[in-house]
Parts: sequence; C-alpha cells; structure tokens
Amino acid sequence: MEILGKNRVIPVLVIEDASWASELGKCLLDSGVSIVEVTLRTDASWQAIETMKNISGLIVGMGSVSKEIDLDRGKDLGVEFAVSAGLRNDLVLKARALGIPYLPGVATPSEVLSGIGLSLEILKWFPAETLGGISALKAISAPFPKARFIPTGGITQENAGQYLQEKSVLAVGGSWMFPKSAMSEKNLPEIARLAAQAARLN
Repeated sequence: MEILGKNRVIPVLVIEDASWASELGKCLLDSGVSIVEVTLRTDASWQAIETMKNISGLIVGMGSVSKEIDLDRGKDLGVEFAVSAGLRNDLVLKARALGIPYLPGVATPSEVLSGIGLSLEILKWFPAETLGGISALKAISAPFPKARFIPTGGITQENAGQYLQEKSVLAVGGSWMFPKSAMSEKNLPEIARLAAQAARLN
C-alpha cells in the first residue's frame, strides 16, 4: 500500500472509449500524476486497463470490483491495486490470495470494524460527501486510531486539500480531473490542466 501513501490523489476514471486510453494515461503522467483507478463500469474498462498497463511509470488499479472473477482477470493483467464500493469477505480473501492490494469501501462504524476484523488497516470511505463529509469522517474514524481512510465520492479540487489534512486520511480518490465534457470531446489539454492541479496536492 506504499504506492497509495506516495500518491495522495488517486484519479478515478470512467472511460467509454478505450481507443485513447494510451493518450489519456500519458497525459496523466506528463501532468505529474502517476496513478489511476480505472472503474469497471463500462464495456471499455478492461481494454483501457490493458492499454494503460503498457505505459511505463503509470500505476494502474481497477475500481468497482464486484466479483471474484474481476480479481482473477485483474491479476492476469497485472493491476497494482483493486477497489470496491463496499465490503465483502470473499473479495477480501480472494484479493489476499492473489496478492492484490485491495481497498473495500465502508460507510459505517460496523463496516470499519468488520474491515479491521479482516486485518485491513486501509479502507475506502464512500460516498464521502454524501455521508457527511469531513466532520462525519472525523467522528467515524475517532474510535479506530490505527485505521487509515481513502475518502472517495464528491471529492473535488476545492475540498481535497481539507481531507488530506486529516490524520486518518491516507489519500483521496476523485474524478474531477475527468469532467464529462472533456472526456466526450477527448480534450487532453483540459484534462492535463486539471491533473496538474491535482498533482500539486500530493
């Protein structure tokens, strides 16, 4: 999990067209961002992961994992971490067996406790802003001083820095550097500008 501590902003990518995944990945690297989470939300996701894994220096993970077979396929492609929206024991154990660093999502103290019971010290906190933002995270994390969180969901360039100041926060995940308009228009200069801003938060 050291890679997450060194990359405190994790771009979360939903991609509809894998044909420009290489350009997109290189754009991130050139902007100072060396990590990306490609979510398994579209038909283009797996091709994008495979393409981006060929970019030297880019750390590629997969998000929205919901099935054990996702982890098997991710392992075959060499993904460096995996993320889920929620916590499920079988996925935790499968990822551990495959040697894939895994971040399940939690939203309640009970789920945090379950994660700790599975020997997880780093958890995704999702959906962060909907759950009550920084004040809610402070309250939920207080009883678990050794747990570290990666808030995702509603994180923006404007509020990311505030989250990163919290001692319980290891990193944040967000998609603000991939606005829908820029993605649909394949506007690499705009994505590069936003990614460079995000990189300065590290």
